[in-house]
Amino acid sequence: MAKQDNQAFNDDELDELIEAFLDFDGPDEKTYGRLHSVVSRYFSPTVVGTENIPDEPTLFIGNHAMFGLDGMIILPELYHETGRFPRPMGDKAWFQTYTRSSMISNGMVLANPRVCSALMEAGEDLLVFPGGAAEANKREEEKYSLVWRERYGFVRMAALHGYNITPFGLVGPDDWYDHVFEGKDLLEGWTGKILDSLGLKEKIREDLIPPLPAGMFSTMLPKPHRCFLAFGEPVSVPDLSGKKSVPLNVQKSVREETAARVEELVGDMLLLRAQGKQEESWLRRFLTR
Repeated sequence: MAKQDNQAFNDDELDELIEAFLDFDGPDEKTYGRLHSVVSRYFSPTVVGTENIPDEPTLFIGNHAMFGLDGMIILPELYHETGRFPRPMGDKAWFQTYTRSSMISNGMVLANPRVCSALMEAGEDLLVFPGGAAEANKREEEKYSLVWRERYGFVRMAALHGYNITPFGLVGPDDWYDHVFEGKDLLEGWTGKILDSLGLKEKIREDLIPPLPAGMFSTMLPKPHRCFLAFGEPVSVPDLSGKKSVPLNVQKSVREETAARVEELVGDMLLLRAQGKQEESWLRRFLTR
């Protein structure tokens, strides 16, 4: 079966991927235990609001951090606190390169309506960042802001499968690295001219170009900023199971409410971090300056 121009994968390839995604048995206990131990020591995360997470399968929606490193906090902390492991939905680029097998073995799934439907029908928790790559690669002055554009797919999928939405806000990862050079600036100036002359500029997805980072002591080690993760009360989504479409007004209202909840949670965590700043050790303050 041939691929259509606007599709990354044809139907047979999607069937193969869905089968692999459904075969995932959950995270390795020992690996996640070690990861949680490292994360706890290095980033000292604070997690609040887990009592708001519903017992039934849910769609976790929140803000995306630089390089998509938020998974290092959200997944091990949520698994440690609740035993839940939401399947992160990732950009097609992860499944078109050598990273594909690694993503599958670690529980990530392709952000695609057919994949989402299959996992929801199987009763899986899902984790979606509506901002996608654009939000993960945003400029330094945009940190902790939402870059969702006009994306409503997560609302449609939730409504059509009877899922509610659990909003969350995460603070910390956007500060792990300074931006030495913004990725989007590579397409401007002399670098952009070189790429254009080589016929490469038009082939590059702007939202996939990350900034040039500088971590602790200008290395690639992340600065050990403490992390604060909050889960809010579920956003009610009209159950339109069995329907073929979701009215646009429903899509817009649920999206707006979800975004507002996420922004509120991020603001709360920024305030909580600021209030506890003086209680941090001198070493952490030194390493994160």
